[in-house]
Parts: sequence; structure tokens; C-alpha cells
Amino acid sequence: MLNKTAFNIQIRRDPTIERQPLQFEAPRELPDTPVTPVTLLLLDLLVQEPCIDLREMSELVLADLGATLQILRMAGREYGTSENRPVCIADCIVDLGLRNCLTAVSAETISRQERKSEVAELWSHSREIARCSRLVAQEMAEIDPEEAYLTGLLHEIGLLPTLLGWGGISVADESLVGLRLANRWSLPSCVREFFSETHLTRYPTRWSAVVSKAHLLANRSTPDYSFDQELRPRLHRAGQC
Repeated sequence: MLNKTAFNIQIRRDPTIERQPLQFEAPRELPDTPVTPVTLLLLDLLVQEPCIDLREMSELVLADLGATLQILRMAGREYGTSENRPVCIADCIVDLGLRNCLTAVSAETISRQERKSEVAELWSHSREIARCSRLVAQEMAEIDPEEAYLTGLLHEIGLLPTLLGWGGISVADESLVGLRLANRWSLPSCVREFFSETHLTRYPTRWSAVVSKAHLLANRSTPDYSFDQELRPRLHRAGQC
């Protein structure tokens, strides 16, 4: 069982980033995002059933940061930022095809990662913030709870290149990496808007406010476990909205 860890987060904006290009120096095709062995096992068991429950499959994918990203990255390659782009995971599976989605999800596993304990902890943290983001959004009429969940789940993707050892990326600011990955992968607009809000002064703090409240909610209900000292300062990055 993965430990649940709540991290503090404060959203900051850096107006100087607005002048920087959103394309970052990295290999043409970034590596696959790993998925937990538990997720792969449960998905394998599910697809062996005579009738596959699409809702149950979507919930399994959305409980795993890597599985969600793998499917959303494939949707981004297929549709870009088109208005017809499927956003929810169930629609992505239907549009992209079950076999294609399963192939993408099973491409890499956390068990193969050198820092698998830190990777697993970030996955657990992301899932907890996603859950709390949905709860926060349920009290806000103007926010879709499922989009809030997705934004909370992906709010720390800027840590992935360092944590997973993706070489060739020259940007040191993990928050900025998140913004550029969201744009490069054509992630759903709620996720791209979240990262834009943290950096670009013209954006209202809508999604970032949800994620900040989600961290407060998680911190009230979850103890603070120890975490790799090299990574912790990035998760506790200080700043102002």
C-alpha cells in the first residue's frame, strides 16, 4: 500500500516567465510515464471480464498519475488542443480505443525506476490532492469537480523529468516545466490554465485556488511523512498568489 503524504503548496507568479518561450529544450519524444504495478494488475484483471465496466476502468486509471498521463498524452497527440478533444478518461478510452490505451498504460512501470519509493510517494500525494480538489470543487458552483480532480492529480508534473531521470531538459524551475509539459502534451485546458495561473499575471487564480485549498484540506487529515530531502524543497516551494 502506498503511503499518503500531504505537502504544503503556495502558488506563486513570476511575471518574467511571460517573456520566456513555452517550448523547452528536450528530446523530441519524452519517455513514457510509469504506472504502478497494482494499477496494471487491476486493469489486466478487469479486461479479462466478459463485459468491461468503462466507469470502473476510468476510476482505476484516474487513481494513477502515470496511467492518466499516458492516456492524456496520446489524446494530445491525436487531437491537440481542439475543442473536440476528449477531456474525461472514459471519453479518451472510447475515442482512442481500448487496446491503444492499454498499450500506452503498460509501457512503463514504477518498479523499473531507480527512485521508485519517491515516485510512489509523489503518485500517492497527487492522488490525495486530486481527491481533495474534487471535494473543494463540489462546494463551488463554477468549477467542474472532475476537472478539478484532474488538475489536482497533475499539479506536480513539473517534477517528473528530475524524478524520473529524463535527460536533456534545461529548465531548472519545476513549476515552469509543468507549464511547458502541459502545453507540449496538449493536456486538457483546466490543467494548462492551472499552470498558466501560477506564472502569468493576466490569468485569474481559479484552478490554482482549488489546488491550494485542496492542500490545506489534505494537511488537516493526513500526517506529514518524511520525504527525500532533495525533492521536498520543490514540493514546498514558497511564493505568493
